[in-house]
Amino acid sequence: MSVFDVRRIGGRIGAEVTGVDVRDLSDTIFGEIHAALLEHKLLGFRGQDLTDDDQVAFAARFGALTGAHPTVPAVAGRPEVLPVDSELARANHWHTDVTFVRTPPKISTLRALVVPPYGGDTLIANTASAYLDLPGELRELADRLWAVHTNDHDYVRPGTSGVDPAKAAEQRKVFLSRTWKTAHPVVRLHPESDERNLFIGGFAQSIVGLTSQREGRAILDILQTYVTRPENVVRWVWSPGDLVVFDNRNTQHYAPDDYGDLPRLLHRVTVAGDVPVGADGRRSYIVEGDDASHYTPAATAA
Repeated sequence: MSVFDVRRIGGRIGAEVTGVDVRDLSDTIFGEIHAALLEHKLLGFRGQDLTDDDQVAFAARFGALTGAHPTVPAVAGRPEVLPVDSELARANHWHTDVTFVRTPPKISTLRALVVPPYGGDTLIANTASAYLDLPGELRELADRLWAVHTNDHDYVRPGTSGVDPAKAAEQRKVFLSRTWKTAHPVVRLHPESDERNLFIGGFAQSIVGLTSQREGRAILDILQTYVTRPENVVRWVWSPGDLVVFDNRNTQHYAPDDYGDLPRLLHRVTVAGDVPVGADGRRSYIVEGDDASHYTPAATAA
């Protein structure tokens, strides 16, 4: 008989949970899993072999769910499930999910349906340990900075192979069918652990108060190098049926485009999050676009 266990898989981020079926968790065991997620920021569950219904039910234990995406269509008949399909686009960039809206998801779940025989892994980074790595002077600067996050940039790009150019162009058109720009604190306070972390990533495109986007981009690039230091990153090697859960409030992730024209398909379900709060207590605000209430129920409580 298997025994529930949480085994660390990275020095600063990540743990594998064994001995559980996420379809059948007592409140006590789920509470331990939730606590482990806050501690390790990423949890992996091997061989769960879930259905979309199972994934949705598990994710919903963490809170109200978002829609699949603000603009990209969901899986047919499952409005909460986003297909992450390599045939449409490959978002091989460091990012935190949907930070261009005022209330980004708090938790993301990814489930592997089709994985290539090589490559196609997911890298996840601890943005809280990255913040602690900053030199004191840079940390004090970061505490005061705000960044504008937007979906209106060259984010969803076709991969080097395996992506039909026409499909990629259509996917980009859908992705940008509505535009959002939101100002978030560069240093975010985690609402449960109170940890500070670098809340930036691929959607962060400029710094509030700087007229030159080039200058803002340079500052963001410097901070981003701390996020992606190898000691802050763990690599999840997928097998079909795996489920990965990560805290979207203090992580970034990246899916390297390193598997040629082979298929890769994951399903994503995300949990609605709150309005980020900065080190000075101020809350994120909308620069352009609406509150995305069609996508996340958190918008009505913001």
